[in-house]
Amino acid sequence: MSLPHRLDSSRLVVLLAQWTQAQRAPLDSDVAGQLGQWLSVVDAVELNGSLRSIETHAAQAPVPQDLALDVLALEELFQKAKADLTRLVTAPAKPARPVRERADNTPVEQPDPQAQADFAAHGPRYQELQKQMDMRLVALRTQVRAGLLKGSATLRQLAALDGVMEQMLGAREQRLWASLPGHLERRFVQLRKAHQARLQDSGQADDPLRWRRAGGWLASFEQDLQALLLAEMQVRLQPITGLLEAARNENKRTGIQE
Repeated sequence: MSLPHRLDSSRLVVLLAQWTQAQRAPLDSDVAGQLGQWLSVVDAVELNGSLRSIETHAAQAPVPQDLALDVLALEELFQKAKADLTRLVTAPAKPARPVRERADNTPVEQPDPQAQADFAAHGPRYQELQKQMDMRLVALRTQVRAGLLKGSATLRQLAALDGVMEQMLGAREQRLWASLPGHLERRFVQLRKAHQARLQDSGQADDPLRWRRAGGWLASFEQDLQALLLAEMQVRLQPITGLLEAARNENKRTGIQE
């Protein structure tokens, strides 16, 4: 599967398009052209210099005899991180506290469903889960690159290039991740308005205690929040997946058994 197709069919792109009911514009098949939109002229010059330096250094630097590429160990690190993060982002949300105390200042023994009708009760949770995801995957990507440095000259070049690209594109990526809570907030408002419209059409009274039950608008929002986190994780994992795929292919090419 080509890179443009993988990006265009990613769950993140599909999910956001579904929320806005928009048609996804096909991605330009020229990956270099897309990358050029992310890099300034200065970035391009620096990248070119880095590529020349990487090619020269990786080809000349010998691999210590006591080191060996362990693809299986890297795969296990990847699968563990993915499983841990999946459990983290799909864990049930803790009931939100009331945004405002009761007028009579009596203790609030049960979570107030009304407190969850404000996105302020959900946005910080998404951002905190993003932060934990980022820390775990940055560390994993660094570990995988370190593993590739024990491989062939080609893999060492790839590891070095990935480090350069992570540093060069990191700020742009972080801005994109930071924009996702905004999309989630718009989805929150969309679901709440649809709920209110259904009540108005049916003439039924609202019951906040049903919001988080199956079919309730907050239950649907929770599913969407988790789906967005999982889709974000899928995209964040792609560079690491690419490194591991290159390592597996190199082992197959050289006849090394994993």
